[in-house]
Amino acid sequence: MANRLNFVGALSAACLALALGAAPALAASEQQTTAAQSSQKESDTYSESEIVKAVSGFFGVTAEAAGAAIERIFKDNGRPNAYIKGSEGAGAIGVGLRYGEGTLQMKSGATRKVYWQGPSVGFDIGGNGAKVFTLVYNLPNTEKIFQRFPGVEGSAYFVAGIGVNYQRADDITLAPMRAGVGWRLGANVGYLAYSKKRHILPF
Repeated sequence: MANRLNFVGALSAACLALALGAAPALAASEQQTTAAQSSQKESDTYSESEIVKAVSGFFGVTAEAAGAAIERIFKDNGRPNAYIKGSEGAGAIGVGLRYGEGTLQMKSGATRKVYWQGPSVGFDIGGNGAKVFTLVYNLPNTEKIFQRFPGVEGSAYFVAGIGVNYQRADDITLAPMRAGVGWRLGANVGYLAYSKKRHILPF
């Protein structure tokens, strides 16, 4: 009986020592996995400096002006995994309309031509053309951009000469940025439908 108890005690001690020895290795393995996942996530998204450089060059504004708006967007949404560079025309006679086209560029390297159109609430009269740089978040693939994105109420703001508002659908967030005269940020209360072909009807 005593021998059996001694054997059980020795076995328990050995298991405890093995567990204590494995714990640091397991913790180190978990840390390495977390670091790898974080690195992979960063490699699939654009950094703030990359976007500032792209936006300032696209709009022809200083890096400081672009950085002020982008800092706000990054604070709200983090790092985007795609963006759209394009141009659009908008007008309103009681109700606004907006049409645009551009190229979707994912961090993974995938690209796609896109068009967008949609109605908006805007009780003004006039029209304008503008360049648009849209940051795209949580886009799994290029096909998922082709849907309707409603505007997020209360998200429109104006920073350093750049107008920004948010649109969201199916966990995908878009942050269109417009610069220049007549960007009509207030006319973006409606939605934009992104499509593979140009559509005359905005609905």
